Amino acid sequence: MSGPAAITAEGISWGPSAGRPIIENVGFDIPAGTVTAIVGPNGAGKSTLLRCLYRHHRPIAGTILLDGRDIWSVGARAVARKVAVVLQETPTDFPFTVREVVETGRTPHQAGPFSWKAPDRLKVEEALDRFELTALADRAFAFLSGGEKQRVMLARAIVQEPGLIILDEPTNHLDIRHQLEILRDLRRLDATVIATMHDLNLAAAIADGVLVLQGGKMLGFGPPDMVLTPELVRRAFEVETTVDRHPHDGRPRFSFHLPGRG
Repeated sequence: MSGPAAITAEGISWGPSAGRPIIENVGFDIPAGTVTAIVGPNGAGKSTLLRCLYRHHRPIAGTILLDGRDIWSVGARAVARKVAVVLQETPTDFPFTVREVVETGRTPHQAGPFSWKAPDRLKVEEALDRFELTALADRAFAFLSGGEKQRVMLARAIVQEPGLIILDEPTNHLDIRHQLEILRDLRRLDATVIATMHDLNLAAAIADGVLVLQGGKMLGFGPPDMVLTPELVRRAFEVETTVDRHPHDGRPRFSFHLPGRG
């Protein structure tokens, strides 16, 4: 692992055709080692932007730079060594055990199917323990709960040892305790983290920077207390909000109501 990666988007647009962009002219610089939350209403283009960042969609305009290099100028395997992805919906028909799914995180680093070494196996066992999966290691992935599957996919991403981890709603399906543990672990990772989130309070609690999308366009990007103002939240989500400070960490905390209602 080469350490946390910096990522830059320069005027990114993508859609099924040039005349039908889903995201348009999105640009930002995310420093290495930081946590960025992407927020916005349903249909804002959050997942589409993620697909561009992890090299699933090739932008119809603009460039994405990973540590200064265009991600489309290097091979898919090289990108896989630096970028791990945890999606909101995971396949339900994996014919694998929990341990086997986590082991696939080492694939970009393997020379072949028989090149496993002791350090690889140690990383897998450490990830299983970290996400409280050791007791489930030999259970079929398909029969896990939604929250358990999410923890397996997070363990798989950690085992990959990426410089950048991209997550689509990482706390989806998780109970409150596991939500807090995942947020704590994301802050501790030796990687740059980009995650889409619906919950603005969770985004403000974890992120160094927040990127707000609405209608495929970027409304703001910067520290949570500077970007998530009542005016911008109203514009993006069409709700009124009251902002105060969390008593433990001083970060912004939000309460919401519909316009014209108390």
